[in-house]
Amino acid sequence: MSKRGLILVEGQTEEAFVKQVLGPYFIERGLGLTPTLLVTRRVKDGPNFKGGVTTFAKFEWDLKSLLKGAGDAMVTTLVDYYGLPPDFPGMDDRPKANPTGGVAQVEAALSEHFNDRRFRPFLSLHEFEAWLFACPTTLPRVMIQPEHEERFEAVCNMFDTPEQINERPGHNPSSRIQDIFTGYRKVVHGTAAIQRIGLATVRDVCPHLDGWLSQLEKFAADP
Repeated sequence: MSKRGLILVEGQTEEAFVKQVLGPYFIERGLGLTPTLLVTRRVKDGPNFKGGVTTFAKFEWDLKSLLKGAGDAMVTTLVDYYGLPPDFPGMDDRPKANPTGGVAQVEAALSEHFNDRRFRPFLSLHEFEAWLFACPTTLPRVMIQPEHEERFEAVCNMFDTPEQINERPGHNPSSRIQDIFTGYRKVVHGTAAIQRIGLATVRDVCPHLDGWLSQLEKFAADP
């Protein structure tokens, strides 16, 4: 019998990622994953659709509601670290110059705040679009804009890992992509690119994501 995992996701792209990429991978390992969209997401039509949370209180409401009905299921999150509201636990004194340490601190603070053994918080560093930089050629091909491959590859080569692409406004992963590719749509193009890149490749260059998926694998394998 498969174990269950419930994932509170930030938006439609993360929901598609769970259903189309993580779901098939983990069902083969005995873990069925179900995404739940944040009720508090900011909804906008068109290419500028953006998920997200506006305050910790609203996020807390959503997560507590999910935990309440979770039973023995594992509960986790798939929410961007970039743009996280400043009232989240651990945000005040996080080491901003060390993104890996900062995101780990906020995740640990969330775990302590909710104090539920079923809960394993995860924040994508810095956001979903960072994972698209795991391969320098895939997104330009998905966008059918090969003339921009060189610019995209140059960004990839600037960082040891895509998760280092930073949280300065205008320099975060999604802003860089939108600056390079005309007509980029996160739900359509982001999901397609991740599928083509493949989960194994993304994990190889994104250690924070890999750590989270390793936790899910351990949960699935534990008796």
